[in-house]
This record gives sequence, C-alpha cells and structure tokens, in this order.
Amino acid sequence: MFDILKKEGRARRGVLHTVHGDIQTPVFMNVGTCAAIKGGVSTKDLIDLNCQVELSNTYHLHLRPGDKLIHDMGGIHKFFNWDRPVLTDSGGFQVFSLSQLRKITEEGVRFASHIDGKRIFMGPEESMQIQSNLASTIAMAFDECVENPAPYDYVKNSCDRTARWLVRCKTEMDRLNQLPETINKNQMLFGIGQGGTYEDLRVDHMKRISELDLDGYAIGGLAVGEATEDMYRIIDVVEPHMPVEKPRYLMGVGTPCNILEAVHMGVDFFDCVMPSRNARHGNLFTWHGKMNLCNEKYAKDPRPFDEGCGCPACQSYSRSYVRHLIKAKESLGMRLAVMHNLYFYNELMQKIRDALDGGYFESFYQKYRLILGERSQD
Repeated sequence: MFDILKKEGRARRGVLHTVHGDIQTPVFMNVGTCAAIKGGVSTKDLIDLNCQVELSNTYHLHLRPGDKLIHDMGGIHKFFNWDRPVLTDSGGFQVFSLSQLRKITEEGVRFASHIDGKRIFMGPEESMQIQSNLASTIAMAFDECVENPAPYDYVKNSCDRTARWLVRCKTEMDRLNQLPETINKNQMLFGIGQGGTYEDLRVDHMKRISELDLDGYAIGGLAVGEATEDMYRIIDVVEPHMPVEKPRYLMGVGTPCNILEAVHMGVDFFDCVMPSRNARHGNLFTWHGKMNLCNEKYAKDPRPFDEGCGCPACQSYSRSYVRHLIKAKESLGMRLAVMHNLYFYNELMQKIRDALDGGYFESFYQKYRLILGERSQD
C-alpha cells in the first residue's frame, strides 16, 4: 500500500494508496477538528488550496454531532462533501489535554465532557468503533499522550499500557472491517509510538508496536512541552527503528522548519493546527519568513502577502486590506489569512516532493531551513 519512489539521504518520496485515492508524500494534513477548518474554509476551498488529506478529531465528533449520526449520513466523506482521504485521530490526545477532567485505567479513560460535563468513557474498542462509524480513510490507535517532562516510571508504565491498548485496537479494527454495516471496510490503522523524552523507552516502544504489522506508524507525544532540540533528538533516535516499508507520521508538528528537519530525518506525514490558528491572529508564513500582519508597517502596504503566491488572498487582496479586516475582526480577514497559510503549507510539501523527485532536496533544505523560521524583513 506504500511505495517509496525515491530517497535522498534519509528523506523519502513516496505514495500511499488508499480506498479514497493516493496520498503523495511527504504530506501535510490540514486540520479540521470538528469536520471543518476554523476560519470559514470549506472542503471546496481545500481542493483549491491543494489539500490532499483532511484530519478530524474523534473525541469532538463523538460529542457532537455524534459518530452514529455521521454514520447514518453515509460517513464523514459524504457528511462534509470530500472525496479525498481523511485521517481521524483516536481521542488519545484528549487524555493529555483534558488532564483535569479524566481518569485513566487499564480499560480506558473516563472523561468529563468539556461541553456539558457529561461523563463519557473511551477505550481502545470504543475509539475504533467511533472511527469506524466516521468511516475515515486512516484511523489512529488509542494511546496516552504524556506531558513532557514526566517521571520515567510513569512514562514506562504508560508505554506498556499503550502497547496493550494497540493490540486491542487492531483486534477490534479487524472485527469492524468485516461487519456488513461498516461503511469503509478498508479502513487503515496507524499505531503510535510513545516514550516521552527517554530514548530507551522510545526505541523499545517502537520496536514492540512494529511487530504488529500495521498500515503505518506515528511518533506521538512530541511538541507537548519539550525543547525543540529534544524533539529532534527523539525523532533521530526512533526513526531507524520504524518499519522502512510503512509510512511514518509525526503527530502535531509543526512549523515549516520543523517539517523540513523531520523530512530530512525520514518522516512522511505531518499535521498541525498552527497554520490556521496563527492565521486567525494575523501571523502568516511566507517564502521570505514569518509575517505579523498586524504590524503598523503593513497599514499602507499595497502588495500581496507573498509575491508570486497562488492563494486566493494573494491573487486578489493587499496586505493593507486584509490587515484592516483582521484588526476590525471581520471574518473575511481570518478566512483569507487561513487560506494563505494552508496554501503555503501545501505548496511547501509540493516543493519538498519536487526537490526529492529532482534530486536536489539537500540544497532546498539547506536554503530554507533558516529562512522560513526568521521574521520577514519584506
């Protein structure tokens, strides 16, 4: 299902074949937590922004509108009119983010809903059932995301439990894909490696879950409190122990520079809320660095955000106008800024793929690894 077309150093150029179409890798998945991109961006817009994969949140969709409702509507693809791949996370990140509202046991996790306080339970089987109802292309295994730093013994016990949960996820997914009422009987399952910032735990956990021969493998539990250098150190240590013939996914990361570094170390899949979240506050990514559109110097700037950018905002509007919209809290300003950032991220991945196809990724990496992290002087 995953073909590696080319390699340059550790960087990989591949294609993942799915029931909802091919995914060209390396790829950035655009995050639509509740089956929509924040900022008023539709699935039709995502096509125009060159998005390959949309990512939605199992926990949030379970709470509303409800995964059974989405199943009855024909699955998430029909629900929000999208015929390309969808990845759903497992709800495991909420184990981390709702730490004041949860209790973890061997069976699973009991939450208090952040919406109305209602008590809910989610374990490996429940997560797989919800994701099967959603009928996403790729389902993520249920895991515990541990805050960094955390005590060694706690992280070790968490890894052991997550490994046991993964076996249950695989068993349940295999069962669900055989049921007549299941919408997507070809749903893929990706496992998630954990281990905090402890190299031995990371390596051991990835080795253990690799034995299950899943459809893909993720590195989870990073960008949750540790220094950037620690994140790179863990990726560097874990990557040699990830199955070569399966796609590799770095969850929740990150900046354009983070993505370049991780591709350089052999990662294929990425996601992050950063492009849309930052855009809603006027923080844009460009090929000449980061831009804070709210700065006074852009008040009378007639240029687009980025000369030569093909996004709808840059094609039609000035920095001055969109800055005014954002300062006035007009929703159009957020929409245009979000569309630009998503277009930029998807274009970044296309340029990375082109560089790998052309055999010049190393020079591309060396050129942009610093520029994209700097404040724009343009």
